[in-house]
Amino acid sequence: MLILSAPPQATTQPDYIALAMVLVLAVIVAVMAIRKRFGSKKAVTPVAEASVAATASSPTAPGSAGTLKLHDVEPKTAAMLMAIAADKTGKPLNELRFISIKEVK
Repeated sequence: MLILSAPPQATTQPDYIALAMVLVLAVIVAVMAIRKRFGSKKAVTPVAEASVAATASSPTAPGSAGTLKLHDVEPKTAAMLMAIAADKTGKPLNELRFISIKEVK
């Protein structure tokens, strides 16, 4: 007589791998938050200090990108050209930087 029996059932244990992954993720988030809060500032080089001092001496309007040199062009015409360039590129005017505008003869 042959007696067949079912294999012994394995006891189910909690999934420790998922718990470990959650803990590792929590540690990474905590480290990132601490670094952001107490992160060190970058050292300012003398060249950067000079450029900051130069821009501080000549205040510009908020959103401007510096100075613009006009060569034989009226300011009204330059403004129109800048508006056309902004429209053609699809970017806001305050994101574009114009260095100089010169009339080609």
